[in-house]
Amino acid sequence: MSAQPLETTTPRREHLLREPTLADGPHLWRMARDTRVLDVNSPYSYTLWCRDFAATSVVAEDDGSPCGFITGYVRPDAPDTFFVWQVAVDRDQRGRGLARAMLDELAARLSARGHRHLEATVTPDNTASTAMFASFARDHGAELTRTPLFEAEHFPGGHEPEVLFRIGPLPSGG
Repeated sequence: MSAQPLETTTPRREHLLREPTLADGPHLWRMARDTRVLDVNSPYSYTLWCRDFAATSVVAEDDGSPCGFITGYVRPDAPDTFFVWQVAVDRDQRGRGLARAMLDELAARLSARGHRHLEATVTPDNTASTAMFASFARDHGAELTRTPLFEAEHFPGGHEPEVLFRIGPLPSGG
């Protein structure tokens, strides 16, 4: 993903950011598939995610249609930590700060409920996610630590290693 200029001739549109519903499942699956970089789960799993993890996920809408999402969950063994599972934005919506806006919305919602740390894994070559999480930590006055979590040998089929990004503590209320 290339850097975007600070000023553009295209006005920034406001998106509706909300919890997902069951009807969003197929849209989340399509967006994940269309990124061509995310590990794509079954359509069933995205619909189930919208039911069971709606409170820890966010969907962005543009003109009534889903155009981005973040899925996440609260770690069972670390109830003050929420884990960001997947982030996707439709191709025609990229470069406008939508992923970061969704992350800010999700963090505000979850930190108000007492979840003070955010975790995510990022592959070493994913410069867009690395930059987004680094700017999020900086803008929220939180520490970002990076530690190896999964090596390539943990994954069949040539998956890259995953580095754990841990951000926190987040201020109460986002």
